[in-house]
Amino acid sequence: MTYCVGMKLDDGLVFMSDTRTNSGVDNVSVYSKMTTWTTPGDRSLVLLSAGNLATTQSVVSVLDERSKIPEERHPTILEVPTMFQAARLVGDTLREVIETQHRDSGPTADATFNATLILGGQIKGMEPRLFLIYPEGNFIEAHDDTPFLQIGEVKYGRPILVRSYEPAMGFEEAVRLLLVSFDSTLKANLSVGLPIDLQTYKRDSFTLSEPRRFNADDPYYSAVSEGWGDALRSALTSLPDFTFP
Repeated sequence: MTYCVGMKLDDGLVFMSDTRTNSGVDNVSVYSKMTTWTTPGDRSLVLLSAGNLATTQSVVSVLDERSKIPEERHPTILEVPTMFQAARLVGDTLREVIETQHRDSGPTADATFNATLILGGQIKGMEPRLFLIYPEGNFIEAHDDTPFLQIGEVKYGRPILVRSYEPAMGFEEAVRLLLVSFDSTLKANLSVGLPIDLQTYKRDSFTLSEPRRFNADDPYYSAVSEGWGDALRSALTSLPDFTFP
């Protein structure tokens, strides 16, 4: 499994994903689940993926290949005029890949090749936008009532996001919040694991920040993980004692 989050802020977008893939407790590997496309001055897009690794890698490969030979497919991910059309293109590609894999493999369970994606970014002349794309190719968009999108093992890290997210928070505060969300998920589910990949996008910059990866020995991640655990224990002891009648 996996855990990925895309978050909208007043200042831009933040993306975070784990890197663990496994097919059993004795077969664990590390793969990045974050893909980026950038045309400086025109667009920046980030794709997060959860689900079957073969499916998600195929989707990324198809989108990449079509962008390198655009005469064979118009428009490509680097040519679509809006983020909405980018989401449609990614959704169509995901559906095509799943249908092809099912057709080539014979009778299989419906969920075998499924994947779910988060696409976010900004194209010149448009606002930054964030989409959750389903295996069927349809999608929903983040908005004021749902300002962050999660895929994979979402339940463990969601409560802290719901309680603490504010659209006006800065990138530094958002990264701290997301690391707490990921740390809670890592401690509750072995299918999610380090390293954690981070990417931020500043509104109207049309370029991505330098990517960041948090490993187990990263001093900031360790400080957040230990500090959050200490804070929870302190908060628990500060609550009123329960009294039996």
